[in-house]
Amino acid sequence: MAQWHVIEAKNVYKISWPNRITLARILLVGPFVVMLLHLQDPAWGDRARWLALGIFAVMAVSDALDGYLARRLHQESAVGRFLDPLADKMLILCSVGLLAHRGTHVSGMLLPDVVAVTVIGKDLIVVIGFCIVYFSTSRIYIEPRRVGKLCTFAQLSMVISILLSPDLPKSLSWIPVVLWWTASILAAATVIQYFQMARRFLAAHEANGAKGRANEARSDK
Repeated sequence: MAQWHVIEAKNVYKISWPNRITLARILLVGPFVVMLLHLQDPAWGDRARWLALGIFAVMAVSDALDGYLARRLHQESAVGRFLDPLADKMLILCSVGLLAHRGTHVSGMLLPDVVAVTVIGKDLIVVIGFCIVYFSTSRIYIEPRRVGKLCTFAQLSMVISILLSPDLPKSLSWIPVVLWWTASILAAATVIQYFQMARRFLAAHEANGAKGRANEARSDK
């Protein structure tokens, strides 16, 4: 039988130290975006790119740290399962949008529009699906899957490789290109899988609701 990770809305607001670290990571998205906005600013030179890489590294360490603390302190929570992917999505959406824009891209490594649309579209579809499930069932449904985690890893690797691309040797200049097409393929696969999961969850919810109504009807007789 499928195991559904269902979170009651009233339990979403518990804050622990791992969750605070995740919130700090979300706040770091702001300075990271500011650095990306200065990538083409001659006054900044390479400083903006290296500062963006530094902030990205801090965010990566905090991502590993909050997960480690949550497991070590037995403080895994609903809010953590919600905030952690939210932080990743905010980082990816802002990065992809700016790295695909001619005014804020890394010189010599403009992210193709089709990749940006695929990556951003994937997250928009997932968020819309999340809202549909919530408003249909009054429950928050989160079930991380391997393909989704691989997609996020590929997208984050793509961002870091693009930021590093001016310093890569010519023999490795193909890495960002491979990563952005890999991320696009995984994004499409993630949408398909999440759609199937949501459909099964809604069907199970409807079946349970029908069974409950039938039991109530029998008890009233």
